[in-house]
Amino acid sequence: MSAASRDQLGAVLGEIGPLAVAVSGGVDSLTLAAMAHRVLGREGALMVHAASPAVPGEATERVRAEADRSGWSLRVVEAGEFADPNYRANPVNRCFFCKTNLYGTIRSVTDRPMVSGANLDDLGEYRPGLDAAREYGVRHPYIEAGFDKAAVRALARDLGLGAVSDLPAAPCLSSRVETGIRIEPETLAFIHRVETLVGAALGTGMDPRRAVRCRVRAAGIVVELDPNSLERLDAGARAVLAARIGAEHPAGLPDAPVRFMPYRTGSAFLTGSAS
Repeated sequence: MSAASRDQLGAVLGEIGPLAVAVSGGVDSLTLAAMAHRVLGREGALMVHAASPAVPGEATERVRAEADRSGWSLRVVEAGEFADPNYRANPVNRCFFCKTNLYGTIRSVTDRPMVSGANLDDLGEYRPGLDAAREYGVRHPYIEAGFDKAAVRALARDLGLGAVSDLPAAPCLSSRVETGIRIEPETLAFIHRVETLVGAALGTGMDPRRAVRCRVRAAGIVVELDPNSLERLDAGARAVLAARIGAEHPAGLPDAPVRFMPYRTGSAFLTGSAS
């Protein structure tokens, strides 16, 4: 991480002034929160975390732990997206409704400018949440300062955030559910159990290249893995995991054999695809 890049990000945060950081618990938002706290101090940087069935419990615990360790000013809120029928219906722009509820909730607890952890890499993907951010005037300091994901990870190391810098990408659990399948808390709990189970089978250790996604599709349950993880699970290991996943299968989800496939970003949007 160059001093110039870090200074540029600090200048953006300083120009915004007292602000509220939307902190999900992933590497992007945790690192932004840490930087905002260093630039603006406890009084100038308010961290807001939304607890939700779509957010794994360990993400909430990670935010609380970092807030305690670093002395952040933290508010944990309920964003309320599960009371929104548009969100629960899971249209292709579900993230718009999720972020609309999130930013609306943050606005109800503070009138400070809001900032998110979106970075340059996010601009190359379909991100309807950015439309919601635009409606609420949310700023994206990483984008303004020219940071991509690699630069964010470098900044996390530079700030001494330890294992946070190696956290794998972890979008919300609802992103695993194929468009058009209703979002249910029980479904998200199942997804999290499956991903925890598969992650444990792959072994401990943080690896930012690892991808473990349990996709709930109309054609059945698919576990998507990065190439290295997929190669490590032979046919026998996959059969054992599939049986264990089947035992966790909640009522109401598509009943079909569990399949293991290569990870593809955003593949839950492939409505009706059997691949």
